[in-house]
Parts: sequence; C-alpha cells; structure tokens
Amino acid sequence: MNNRIRELRKASGLTLGEFAEELGIARATLGFWEQGRFQPSNDMLITLADRFGVSVDYLLGRDEDVERDLKVALFGGDGEVTDEMWEEVKKFAEFVKAKNK
Repeated sequence: MNNRIRELRKASGLTLGEFAEELGIARATLGFWEQGRFQPSNDMLITLADRFGVSVDYLLGRDEDVERDLKVALFGGDGEVTDEMWEEVKKFAEFVKAKNK
C-alpha cells in the first residue's frame, strides 16, 4: 500500500508537506505511511480512496487495475478521464510504437 499512496500523491503533483496539510495530518505521519511503517485508519483509507478516485482495495494492493494505474499516472488522481481522452492516449501510443519499429 505504501507505494500506492506515494505514487498517487506524486502523480497529483503534491509534495509530502502539501498533501499532509490537505489531509490535516502531520508530514511525518504521511511519510510513515509511504514508508510502510504505519498504516492509515480505515476512515483515512476511505478519504484517500475518494481523494484519488480509486478503491480502498487498490490502495491495499488487492486491485491490480493496470489501466487505472496508467490513467492516474497520466492524468492525475481525480478520476476524470473520459473514454474519448483514453482513446486519444491509446492512439498516440500506437503512433509512437509504429514510429519506433
């Protein structure tokens, strides 16, 4: 789980301090979560999942949705990726793939 929180935070362009402030927690607490030293409470897991538009299962490593991982990495964690946007990304990937053959 620790890597998922870190990856989502970074994909959203937030520093550790900025995100800790947004959540109303100490920077060290967030750092400990990202290092795997401590785990967030169930309520905080729900808050994190809602914030990033992912499931609690995803945060816990139980949901291996590769497409969602890519969407979060490319567009951030707001979950606002339309089908049209995703189709454009796939077309561009195919273009780059064909160009580099």
